Amino acid sequence: MAQPSTDNPVEAYPFVALTIQATGIHPSTGRLLTLDAVTFNDEGAIGEEFHCVFNPGGDAGPRHNHGLEPSDFAQAPRFARHLKALDRLVDKRTLVLHDAPLAWGFIVSEARRAMTAAARANRSRAERGGKRRRRVGHIPRPCGIVDTLAAARRHGVIPLDTRPAALARALGLPADDPTASVQRAARTEEETSRERTLMVLSLFFALRAAGPVAQLAPDDLAADRFGLQRSALRVDAENDAQGTPNPGVYTPDRGLAPGMEIVVTDDIAVDPDEVIALALDAGLNYSEKLTRQTSLVVSDAVAQGAALRGKAMHAARKQIPVLSADQFQRAVARTG
Repeated sequence: MAQPSTDNPVEAYPFVALTIQATGIHPSTGRLLTLDAVTFNDEGAIGEEFHCVFNPGGDAGPRHNHGLEPSDFAQAPRFARHLKALDRLVDKRTLVLHDAPLAWGFIVSEARRAMTAAARANRSRAERGGKRRRRVGHIPRPCGIVDTLAAARRHGVIPLDTRPAALARALGLPADDPTASVQRAARTEEETSRERTLMVLSLFFALRAAGPVAQLAPDDLAADRFGLQRSALRVDAENDAQGTPNPGVYTPDRGLAPGMEIVVTDDIAVDPDEVIALALDAGLNYSEKLTRQTSLVVSDAVAQGAALRGKAMHAARKQIPVLSADQFQRAVARTG
């Protein structure tokens, strides 16, 4: 593992690209397995390098998911051991992630677990008359977070395969096929993780050159019920359902009606918060999860001729209407 160096100040390398591997897709129940990061500057020069394998305290899943053996995890330290080093790497820098709700969600969840465990241990130590307090660090404090996957979608690229290398190929950047192969399986986890991190760095520069890349403020984010870090507006929208009864599934003839429940996928070319805010203003309810009560789903995949995935795919199978962001905006306008 390469520990962060103090030779390169934040001012010289103000960005940090970071990728993770985890046991699942929900930070609230999954655990981090690996974390890889590099700091860099506006010219793309690399400063510090950082790579960790964590002991998740349970089953890490099959090797083909992460590239490591059970013994690698058994010998690895817990996340708490590296939190201070991660803080030094990330604090005051712009953090560049791919799928920020997931990656940042896991980092925040693991940091909170570590801090909670340390606080519990300190209370126990104090009760026994001990004076030494354990300090594990804090939730990292980047000055901002850039999401390369969200940025690509804002530029109108709606990928079916959302992995960094697949998105890079869709944007015309040189990248190896991320599909599993014998050759890829023969490489070390650290090598493939670093390749993925550097691909996120390349995506950042390519997307920034193509247009504005929105930067998220960490203080404006909150954990949803799955532990994903979403905007506070989005989390509040799901938690504060309106009392109007759901009139059922949306139809073009019927139009939108107060109480209808909508799901907004991430596969849209506008900020999902804009769509959610419109829905709330129209008296609709918002949910992250597709259920039998869902009235319609908003996704741009159909409008752009892209193959459906995730929530949009399941909605189509359940015969729940799928509207593009533009179609939904026009439907809201008609309600006025």
